[in-house]
Amino acid sequence: MTERVALLSRTEESATARRRRQRNLIFTLCAFAAIFISLITLAGLLVEVVSRGGASLDLQFLTSAPSRIPAKAGILPALVGTLWVTLLVALITFPIGIGAAIYLEEYAGRGRLARILKVNISNLAGVPSIVYGIFGLAIFVRGLDLGRTVFAASLTLSLLILPVVIISSAEALKAVPPSQREAAYALGATRWQMIRRALLPSAAPGILTGIVLAVGRAVGETAPLILIGAVTFVTFVPTNPFEDKYTVLPIQIYNWANRPQEAFLEISAAAIAVLILMMLLLNGAAIYLRARLSRSLQW
Repeated sequence: MTERVALLSRTEESATARRRRQRNLIFTLCAFAAIFISLITLAGLLVEVVSRGGASLDLQFLTSAPSRIPAKAGILPALVGTLWVTLLVALITFPIGIGAAIYLEEYAGRGRLARILKVNISNLAGVPSIVYGIFGLAIFVRGLDLGRTVFAASLTLSLLILPVVIISSAEALKAVPPSQREAAYALGATRWQMIRRALLPSAAPGILTGIVLAVGRAVGETAPLILIGAVTFVTFVPTNPFEDKYTVLPIQIYNWANRPQEAFLEISAAAIAVLILMMLLLNGAAIYLRARLSRSLQW
């Protein structure tokens, strides 16, 4: 009787293990299929963009201003405007987002106030971008009288991506093992010393990845910038982010893509290729820094 029970138990365990392996195999195949479809789609988009706009992608295109003549049109003002907006958004978002995440995870505790803050931040991450554009127009452009400038646009886009940065940074901090905090306290460190010397270095790869992905989203936004004054035809390079008018690559692409002439569609494809290259470089830098930080932590 005992042997029969043991045999039945082993049979059930083997059947359970077999079903578990089958589920794992199905999930792995689905994950690979999703990745494969995404890569094929991206490769097809890149081939289409390069084949259509590759002939227009030259030094003259990168160093010239927009023109009503497609052969003379360029993206220099839009490219500089995009770089200005990206730089300012990163500088504004980095300290505020990380500081808010540190407060929520290390100082706010688990009380009602912390729960309310986390719920509202999560809700803000899902608000449509046009709502942030209306808010930026009312507060920054008109309320604070900043005008339709690069700085006002950067503040608006910073509000747009701050919830994402805060959530990703908080998750990166939460993923650090509690033993590192306890070890720092055991050595006599204060809470801030523990955060600065033990917690932040360990969470830096995850924090950096979240910030770069959020900034990448800001680079491709158009709806808020239309309200904040990213005009579509700028022939000068913005040098003062607090006073000059500006445009960005997504809006310049949208303007050219709406033209009926085939030549404008070709240069819009070339501008899309430049924007994709910027995104790839941004993500490549994030991957490199993440790998370097991870290796330094292993040592």
